[in-house]
Amino acid sequence: MVIRIHNFARGVRGQRVMWQCEEMGLPYQVERVGYPTPDSYRELNPLGTVPFLQDDGGVAMNESVAMMFYLAQRYGPTPLLAGYEGAELARLLQLTEFGEATLGAGLNPLLMARFAAPAPEKHGWLVLALEGRVAEAVRFVSTMLGERTFLMGDRPALADLSVGPMLGIWQGVLHQELAGNLSAYLERIRSRPAYERARLRCEGTVSGST
Repeated sequence: MVIRIHNFARGVRGQRVMWQCEEMGLPYQVERVGYPTPDSYRELNPLGTVPFLQDDGGVAMNESVAMMFYLAQRYGPTPLLAGYEGAELARLLQLTEFGEATLGAGLNPLLMARFAAPAPEKHGWLVLALEGRVAEAVRFVSTMLGERTFLMGDRPALADLSVGPMLGIWQGVLHQELAGNLSAYLERIRSRPAYERARLRCEGTVSGST
């Protein structure tokens, strides 16, 4: 069975997994999921969330960062994870988790507020507080990146696949400013052929297996 990634059209968390598959040269299929998610999909993934990954051996996963570690371990070694030890490995693991547990967790309610909250609540105190926390997290990323090309140095790592798409939401969907080094960083990410192939697959512009 080919790796199967269930996702919304333009679902950023699914796209980060597709991006990894493209970087690693792994064949995968994209299964488009409608919204609200149908009962047939919830039979596969009772949470009804995306992305959802299926693979040989009964693998069924619904956390994108866990998918990333799984793919790197099962189908590696890959430069996205291999070759880091000690403090550098700790940095990679922390930043990869940070992309979802801190950035992603803060962005989710901000997106809900922007697109689903009643007008009087779109800029309530909780939204403003969350914006402040995410802004602080984004500044942390800027500091961690510094003058590096990517978060771990001169080549992409899992940390970039996790953090980069979240910065894209902050800038592109929520219309927030990014520091100069982060803006240039996103441009470097988006210029990667593997990223562009994943974006097109995610959006449904192209289809088929890699």
